[in-house]
Amino acid sequence: MSYGPQWPQRYYVQRTTKNLCDAPLGTGPMDQKKTGAPRPKPMVEACEIPNRLLEAFPPSSRTRIEPHIQIMGLKLGAVVCEAGGFLEHVYFPRGAVLSLLTVLANGSAVETANIGNEGAFGLFAAMYSRVSFNQCLVQLQGPLIRVPIEVVRGEFERSEYVRNLLVSYSETQLAQIMQTAACNAKHTIEQRLCRWLLMMHDRAGRENLTYTHEFLAHMLGADRKTVTLAAQAMQANGLIGYRRGTIQIANRPGLEKAACECYAIVQERYDAFLKPPLTAVQDHIGGHSR
Repeated sequence: MSYGPQWPQRYYVQRTTKNLCDAPLGTGPMDQKKTGAPRPKPMVEACEIPNRLLEAFPPSSRTRIEPHIQIMGLKLGAVVCEAGGFLEHVYFPRGAVLSLLTVLANGSAVETANIGNEGAFGLFAAMYSRVSFNQCLVQLQGPLIRVPIEVVRGEFERSEYVRNLLVSYSETQLAQIMQTAACNAKHTIEQRLCRWLLMMHDRAGRENLTYTHEFLAHMLGADRKTVTLAAQAMQANGLIGYRRGTIQIANRPGLEKAACECYAIVQERYDAFLKPPLTAVQDHIGGHSR
């Protein structure tokens, strides 16, 4: 059982005309407090892509959240929050995809999870700590909703259904992180690249993906030459096309066959996580307030 109805078809909410997406990568995460910096003037823009996690909130929770919604337009590579950064918002992608990276002492980083319109970034902060363990950056350009931490935490504390929903999502994201760790350790760069492109293809909703080999190497924790050789082999096999920073998915079934089992395992888990836990279903049927 899932809650409905959905949010109104169109939201006209604030978007910054100039944000950290326009700054060089790493120069200023957007969710860490600044002093003396003027706030950018907002403009109005529509956002129509739903976020599945947010849609699953009870109607009463969505009504309380609605006045606090803000949409940000993000560019590829923009840093949302640095590792160890203080979070003020929960981010719900509605077209964008966010990447969570573990940053090492020497400055190198590797992706451990990504978040599309099935989930959110900052939920652990809403439930417990307000400090991000990972660096979070934009992996696929597009809009996303952000809601103040206090608002989401209020719904977490108020509603057992929301608590169960967010815990279910957090467990699913943890499963992705563990599967990615195993994938990075045991599978070839070609298999990992296939898995990654399939996940982006699912979320982008289009055949062409704008990524350079350098960006892919950063996401996969590999060197650029290794990624280039893997991409060339995939192109030779007719799985993808590549031209001027754009990757085209040419053979989706072939890409799925060439990928490791990690893609299917993670996808199945995400498809199932929105089914509410039994306790939440029983509580809803029993007529308890939300």
